Order: sequence, then structure tokens, then C-alpha cells
Amino acid sequence: MRRSVILAAVAALAAACSTVYVAASASAATACAPAWSASATYVKDNVAAKGGNNYTAKWWTQNEDPATHSGQWDVWVNNGACGGTTNPSPSVSVSTPASPSPSTSPSASPTPSTSPSTPIPVGGLPKHALIGYLHSSFANGSGYLRMADVPADWDIINLAFGEPTSATSGDIQFKLCPVAECPGVESEADFIAAIRTKRAAGKKVLLSIGGANGQVQLTTTAARDKFVSSVSAIIDKYGLDGVDIDFEGHSLSLNTGDTDFKNPTTPVIVNLISAIKTLKTRYGTGFVLTMAPETFFVQLGYQYYGSGPWGGQDPRAGSYLPVIYAVRDILTVLHVQDYNSGSIMGLDNQYHSMGGADFHIAMTDMMLAGFPVAGNTANMFPALREDQIAFGAPSSVSAGNGYVAPAAVQEAVNCLVKGVSCGSYAPRSGTNPNFRGLMTWSINWDRFYGWEFRNSHEPFLNALP
Repeated sequence: MRRSVILAAVAALAAACSTVYVAASASAATACAPAWSASATYVKDNVAAKGGNNYTAKWWTQNEDPATHSGQWDVWVNNGACGGTTNPSPSVSVSTPASPSPSTSPSASPTPSTSPSTPIPVGGLPKHALIGYLHSSFANGSGYLRMADVPADWDIINLAFGEPTSATSGDIQFKLCPVAECPGVESEADFIAAIRTKRAAGKKVLLSIGGANGQVQLTTTAARDKFVSSVSAIIDKYGLDGVDIDFEGHSLSLNTGDTDFKNPTTPVIVNLISAIKTLKTRYGTGFVLTMAPETFFVQLGYQYYGSGPWGGQDPRAGSYLPVIYAVRDILTVLHVQDYNSGSIMGLDNQYHSMGGADFHIAMTDMMLAGFPVAGNTANMFPALREDQIAFGAPSSVSAGNGYVAPAAVQEAVNCLVKGVSCGSYAPRSGTNPNFRGLMTWSINWDRFYGWEFRNSHEPFLNALP
């Protein structure tokens, strides 16, 4: 999103029928568990010993020394000193199933058998939701809008933006727009009270992190940990439901040689995945996670992924794919920004450009059907569930490039949901009655233009089967 216009170690699944080794749980209160091994894989609640202490893993981990990774927001919990007899079973072998087949249906949600996860509940979201961004921390030509004055039609409200103190610090900060820039801004107490009222009414209020001006590069584990602690502090202070990941610009980029989106090695990718999973662990099943990547970071991955083994490409191409893949079981909604985009190739191998229904249909169909990454049919990005998918459109001509009138947006939704009015693009995903809905940048710009987006699309979404 541009202001004026516009996440646990890697959750990589083991290869098909491979074997991983996890430490057995300690059976005696003071006995030391099997010694921690840098080459072993541990999952949630596994216990290992290091330096005379027992440690319990909070989530999947490998090669993260418990002696140095047992802080408040880290992977290990220090259970205190141990001694005496060591558990005689040093390890247990666990076989993981094959990765999801390319033909996995859109409604299926693949989960690792070592730690089965339950899809996050929709938590009161309607079947088809209206999602928007609220400029809360800055001013622009659209004007400031108090939280209490946001119409009840908005089901998810993303607060724009939480931004880092520096690109690599991981220290995310969020403050209300200063009164000098935003006359009429409410007090912090009133803002928090209004958020509480929204949530009591079943609405979800999230911290959107990043934006065009908020470059976030979690290059180190220290930055990852600071990200988790600072974001948690904001969530707790304002009483929020979760986060929206809106990393743009140079926040995500793949290192040379990092070519498998299912097993990323680039620190900024690995650390973001870890941070998101840590936040989910902290807040539990009610944690709402949305993402708003640009097409460059997602759909462009159909043609290009990172710099490729031969180089010469933008290393940011498709760089959101490993993040989406790793957190797909806890992802609430992915709403790609179908605006401020260049032409992107769809599953019909034709280029699609902004400005009409076809672009929305083709871009969204890729997430509903899945696609080979960088043309490699042996490396398929699996389809997400229908209820995890929405698409983003500008609310007005001033909100972003790629604005189309409400009728064209609804034409795209009708095609994706009902299979009608599909124009020149035939969706590979078929019909998707559980398609989640529409996102817009932004609520403020929508108000500026007389609520065209809200007034057109809320009743339309409500009328969908």
C-alpha cells in the first residue's frame, strides 16, 4: 500500500517419506532429557538438555541452541536444572507424508503430520467480507477518519501502518497521527475504546505492518525477536485481533541459490516465517493473519522466482511465496493488491493488465488453482482454500493505479464465485462459492469519494450465495 495512493523457525515440511529425529520427552522431574543436537529436528513439546538444564520446544526447530534461544519470545523454554539419570530413549523416528500433490483441491489445507494444525477459525467473519485499510498514523489528501466513525460494514479494519525504527531493526512502532497533521484525531483512550466496540460487534482490527514507506528486513534473529516483542506490545496496548503483513519494496528478497519456496534459506524470509508463527503461538486460535502482497511478489512467481540459478532476474520476484506456503495453515485471508502492478502472466500464459475484470479474475484464479513456480511443474505452489482468498482493488481513482468501476469488480467476483460473466479468461479453479471477499485501499479514500466502494460492494457481497 502506498500512503498517498497505495513472521517459530522455518515451517518447512520434510520431503516425502523422509525421516526426522526428535528428542523424547523427559520422564522424570529432575532427570536430564537426551542431549540437544544441532542436527536433530524438534517439534512442539519435545524436551532436550543442554548445559545442565532441560528445555522444551515451543514449535518446530533445528540448529537453534536452547542455551541461547530461550528468551521470552524465542523457541525454547528453560525448565531449569536437571541431573541424574538420562532418559534411555535418545530419539524417536517420525516419518512425514509426501508434500501436497499439485492436484490438491482448493478446499484442502495441507498440514504437516508431525504437528497437525487446525485451520484458524473465522472468528465471526461473514462468509464474504469487506476489508479496508484505515489511515491512522498519517495524513494525506483523503483526510483523517476516527475509528468510531468507521461504518459497521467494514469486517476487517487494517490499521496503517506499523513501521520499523530502521529497516533492519525489527522494532515496529505505531502511533496515532499527530494532531498537527490530522485535525480531529481522537485521543488514544478514545481510539482504544472504539477498537473495543468494533471487536465487541464482531469486527476484526489488525495492525498492518510495512507499507511503501515501512521497509522491514528481518536479517537477524535479534531483529526477528524484536519484531515479535514490539508487535506484541502494540497488539496488547490497543487490544487488536492480529496482524496484516504488507511488506513492499525491498523488504523481501531471495538470496542467490534460494530456489525452493518450500525450503527457504534466506534470513529475511526464514525470520519472517518464524516471527509470524511465534505470534500465532502467543495469541492462539483467535489470532487473525492477513497479507497484502503486490502481484510482483506472488503471481510473478509463475514465471520467475528470485534471481534464478542463472541470475539476471529481480531477486524479489515471487518472494512472498515461501512465506504464504509456510503459514498457509494459520493464514486467515490473503488479499493480493491487484493495483499499482505491471502486466502479469496468468495460467492461460497470456499477459493480463490492470483496468478490467480479467486482471482480477486471472490473478485470483492463480491462488485458487495453484501453479508451478518459475515454470517448474515438479515444484507446484498449492492452492489455498477458497475462504482464505480475497483480492484488493483501489476504492477510487485517487487511491491507486488500476481502479475499475464497481460493475467490473463485481463481474470478476461473479466469475470466480459462480462461473458466470468470465469474459475472455476461463478460471482453472472452477467455481469458488467460499471466496472470502474484497479488500480496498482505503477506507479513508472511500469516504472521500462518497463511499462508492462500500455502498456498491457490501450489499453485493451479502447477496452472494
